[in-house]
Amino acid sequence: MLDWLRRDPREELVVEVGDRALPVVVRHLDRARRMTMRLAPDGSEVRISVPRWTRTAEAVAFARSRRDWLAKQLAALPAAAPMADGTTITFRGDALAVVHDITAPRRPVVDDGELRLGGPADSLAPRVLRWLQTEAKDLLAADLAEYCERAAQPCPALGLSSAQRRWGSCAHDGTIRINWRLIMAPDPVRRSVVAHEVAHLVHFDHSPAFHHFLKTIFEGSIHEANRWLKAHGRSLYVPFG
Repeated sequence: MLDWLRRDPREELVVEVGDRALPVVVRHLDRARRMTMRLAPDGSEVRISVPRWTRTAEAVAFARSRRDWLAKQLAALPAAAPMADGTTITFRGDALAVVHDITAPRRPVVDDGELRLGGPADSLAPRVLRWLQTEAKDLLAADLAEYCERAAQPCPALGLSSAQRRWGSCAHDGTIRINWRLIMAPDPVRRSVVAHEVAHLVHFDHSPAFHHFLKTIFEGSIHEANRWLKAHGRSLYVPFG
């Protein structure tokens, strides 16, 4: 069970990295045997998991001792590129070059490695973002229906998530939410997350029975999908500007 610590007004839970003050979020976990630290995918905070008995001050001191490592992680974050004609975005694991022609239809169309769209240039970024989210909803809804059929489970309504900590979630009432940014990942990676959450409709845990059931409904390699997310997941949080 997670025990999220509230900020103590007497203690500032931040670490200074260059000219940034990053909040430090400490989680005390019953199952943790050692201290682990990672940067949020969007670089907004430092997250540290510690054994239940570890003092919060020790976790903050650990973060401050690893400023150089945190600086390298921040430097590796994807930078926002102004959305314009020639900008490259990622869609279903492939690069798409944005081709903007003011005389073309406003609705984006994928054509031979390009995303073609018209309309005013100053609304390009929000329109590309909305297009990605719409594509995500359609594809994820189809994935969800397919895996629920394989699992012999009623198909719940799909919720899109913008979570920074989870790619997907399944609530006790069966509600499933999937991070829309998975539309930028290769298809097997996106589908593995949906299959994972559907498997929780049958086994609401991570027991051997859960993992066995997941393998029976997912057609690919869960290990390979997880490895891709671990190596490249942060790149999906590229800002749209």
